[in-house]
Amino acid sequence: MPSVSVDNLLVLPRVKAPDATKRWRKVYKVSTAPHGVEGAGFEVWRGFFGSTMQRTDPFIFLDQMGPVVYEPKEAKGAPWHPHRGFETVTYLTDGQMVHRDSQGGGGVISEGDTQWMTAGSGILHDELPSEKIIEKGGLSHGVQLWVNLPRSKKWSPPRYQAIEKSDLALLTNEDGSCLIRLIAGELDGHRGAGSTHTPITYAHVTMYPDSQLRLEWNPAYNALAYILEGEGWAGHERAPFRSHQLVDFGDGDAILLQSKKEQSSSTKAVEILLLGGQPIREPVVHYGPFVMNTKEEIVEAIEDYQRGRMGTVPAQWIN
Repeated sequence: MPSVSVDNLLVLPRVKAPDATKRWRKVYKVSTAPHGVEGAGFEVWRGFFGSTMQRTDPFIFLDQMGPVVYEPKEAKGAPWHPHRGFETVTYLTDGQMVHRDSQGGGGVISEGDTQWMTAGSGILHDELPSEKIIEKGGLSHGVQLWVNLPRSKKWSPPRYQAIEKSDLALLTNEDGSCLIRLIAGELDGHRGAGSTHTPITYAHVTMYPDSQLRLEWNPAYNALAYILEGEGWAGHERAPFRSHQLVDFGDGDAILLQSKKEQSSSTKAVEILLLGGQPIREPVVHYGPFVMNTKEEIVEAIEDYQRGRMGTVPAQWIN
């Protein structure tokens, strides 16, 4: 999992530890993601399967794609399909993918890059392995997160953001034992590059063996930690976690994570996605690639897609 790494963490800006006035969040639940297949046949772990939309709000969906090693000609992707009413965020740690959409947006997503697509009022897109990966095969690993949009912004014009690995805010914790890659939102005054309609914080953290991560966390946000790889404990109650599990924290304004001294993960460390956001608290009707507020809006989305109102595939990309 190369993503973005730093030889000397001690040169990075440090995120201060919570002070004595902060209230530590207790672990509400630890759930395990089941394994499945998506798109044209690529392997995924369903990160939010053991939780509820009330707990993950404003996040709708989290898929860990891989890690999987493809043989030549074996790599799979997600061919052209529509979306409306939310944002898709694809973060890649290994491999290479190509994103294309009906607005002309997109490009190559490489290790450490993020593509942030606001579907808004409606768009068509596809995500496929690059020609290099198709021809030569190799390790592929990434995550797709769906971020809901409030009713007032579901009809926003579609938008595409390319966040390259060089754009990430690189931070470390109080003692320099963890690498924090801040993709979007804010931690201790530091801001990520992603521009969001819905207030959130999104980061990829590498916790080296026998380390401790203590962070202040916006009390208005929920707090979720999805374990890509590795083992450790969450909260002062030391709730155990391992690869492909979601840690759901309760209320408070500080979180605690600890890594085990011995790690069997590919990086010999713990790889974690930290997620938090301002809950929208509106009705959610989710049907396939559409996330709206009412059944009538879902029917409208299906009809608009069928009648070509969400755009068409550009001629040069028809395959």
